[in-house]
Amino acid sequence: MGLFSKDIKSMNDLFVHQLQDIYYAEQQLVKALPKMAEKATDAKLKQGFLTHLDETRTHVQRLEQVFQMHGAQVKAVDCPAIDGIIEEADEVAGEVADKKVLDAALINAAQAAEHYEIVRYGSLIAWARQLGRNDCASILQKTLDEEKMTDKKLTSLAEGKVNLKAAS
Repeated sequence: MGLFSKDIKSMNDLFVHQLQDIYYAEQQLVKALPKMAEKATDAKLKQGFLTHLDETRTHVQRLEQVFQMHGAQVKAVDCPAIDGIIEEADEVAGEVADKKVLDAALINAAQAAEHYEIVRYGSLIAWARQLGRNDCASILQKTLDEEKMTDKKLTSLAEGKVNLKAAS
């Protein structure tokens, strides 16, 4: 189903479709984060990926809860955006020989995924409220807050030492 397909006829249809999209994205990140942690050489970055993996598993569970609360089937739809972000991260990681530079590249890839998630969760929260589903919005808000915090931690790590090491 494309974003502008005839299958999306209402705000509710759009809300459910984007839930399915982010559900797929979170599932793909559950698969990608351990690989990113394995490639990372900076101990804090490695631990950050593993911590976010646990959070991401919780995000999947929260989405399942929102589907159920909203009376929608728990289902994922392919998300070419997250697939592209993960594919690009794999390609770049494979091309970087200097491990210090690799850590900087991994942070960049992780932040691309975080920013995608932040956009999706922000829209889902607004739409849930518009649909009178403040209960769903509050659950989604918890995840959005965690995604924003992860992004801040990645920025701090990059600016604090990873980028400096990569540049030296």
